[in-house]
Amino acid sequence: MTKLVLAGCGNMGYAMLAGWCKSGKLPARDVAVVEPAEALRRRAADLGAGAFANVAEIPADAKPDLVVFAVKPQVMAEVVPSYRRFADGGSAFLSIAAGTRIAFFERLLGADVPVIRCMPNTPAAFGAGMLVTVANAHVGGKLAEFVADLLSASGEVATVADEKLMDVVTAVSGSGPAYVFHFIECLTAAGVNAGLPGEIAAKLAGQTVLGAAMLASQSGENPSTLREQVTSPNGTTAAALSVLMGEDRLKSLVGEAVEAARRRSIELG
Repeated sequence: MTKLVLAGCGNMGYAMLAGWCKSGKLPARDVAVVEPAEALRRRAADLGAGAFANVAEIPADAKPDLVVFAVKPQVMAEVVPSYRRFADGGSAFLSIAAGTRIAFFERLLGADVPVIRCMPNTPAAFGAGMLVTVANAHVGGKLAEFVADLLSASGEVATVADEKLMDVVTAVSGSGPAYVFHFIECLTAAGVNAGLPGEIAAKLAGQTVLGAAMLASQSGENPSTLREQVTSPNGTTAAALSVLMGEDRLKSLVGEAVEAARRRSIELG
């Protein structure tokens, strides 16, 4: 029985499918994957999912509980209309396409169709993502719980009530991994400039960020408390933080970056 249709099995779509199967949240046999690329379709089939080159190949009597759109935003307008038959059959829809508003799906699928929009980030491909959802008024509690449980296979899940906040979500967690990657680049370069071999500097920077993130996530302490615990008066960390925190330099810079990303998200939407 087809309980879920996954439209698109690229990196994120495949990672989600693999997460559902590995966690036992959804058996592969209950998933029908629609993917035009043969190589991507084959790897979905290797997991045990039904694999189809186009949606027309899915049996006419299929009535999935959920259709997941995991295709690029720029092709969404071309892809979505062909899934209208599932809307007529009572299916709900989940999109993980950045910047594509709920109203877009309501326009193409029907104003009364349950639609959930999700903003994941790239670590979701490794089960360590941050996934934030917003739903229209037709999504009930049971459906919301089902979707949240599915998404939890890819990382932490949060929900916002106002779709306008998704632009902020995009700016903080959607684009956020790139900010962290750049910080690792900068910390690595600083180590090299101070005399460390490049390989050692890169290892120190990457592992330090990983360890600090795990500590922040698992310790139960807030980041400011953890920062204070590491900072001895007049010590080396205090000297460095006087540069980063002096005149709110880093705070202001990050704030400007997030605001630039938020404005761009609004423009793209």
